[in-house]
Amino acid sequence: MHPMNPTIASSLRQSAPGLFPKSSDRIRALRERPAREYEAHTFYYDAAFKTDAVKLLPGEFYVHDDDDLLLMTVLGSCVAACLVDRTARLGGMNHFMLPDGGTAGRYGTYAMELLINEMMKRGARRERLEAKVFGGGQVMRNFSTMNVGEQNVKFIEQYLAAERIQIVSRDVLDIHPRKVCLFPGSARALCKKLATTQVDAIATEESAFRGRLSKQPAAVASGSIELF
Repeated sequence: MHPMNPTIASSLRQSAPGLFPKSSDRIRALRERPAREYEAHTFYYDAAFKTDAVKLLPGEFYVHDDDDLLLMTVLGSCVAACLVDRTARLGGMNHFMLPDGGTAGRYGTYAMELLINEMMKRGARRERLEAKVFGGGQVMRNFSTMNVGEQNVKFIEQYLAAERIQIVSRDVLDIHPRKVCLFPGSARALCKKLATTQVDAIATEESAFRGRLSKQPAAVASGSIELF
């Protein structure tokens, strides 16, 4: 999903203002707000759920405190960890590509630190945190001998166990890419396995993203699921 072209959106808003809710002003404000490092900043209006949404790209995270902003991402071999504090009505998501290797959002260890720290800053309590885990599909044929998705899933399960954060639901491994949505306030998570016809496109995009990241220097680092 991609944000609508601003010029087209402006024309439609003038000709059919009823198609655009007042929340579009908030999307504009969110886009203009400077994003912190590794924080997702792709905002759009989700017509299917009729709500504002933020799309997480690989290496990003986002935390929100109610259900009026949907968190969404698409996964291949990557993993998304969703953390929720039901008492604080707070939830967050990250999207990482590899278990470890540096201080960047694309690495699981650092991605989890970013997410947990932001949750705590926003009022979550560690002892109340619950996790929902998604992704790790074997969609990249070039990695058949070294299943990156399987390594990512193994990492997140071990990490959360060490942190004593219970995994209350999961949809991982297999060969399918996934679309994942989280309503942070209610802790409601939805997962959709995408058609096999989309595997090649997602794997190509993920591989290209890995290629771009490999050229960047990295510092060395010392419930239930609803299908829709």
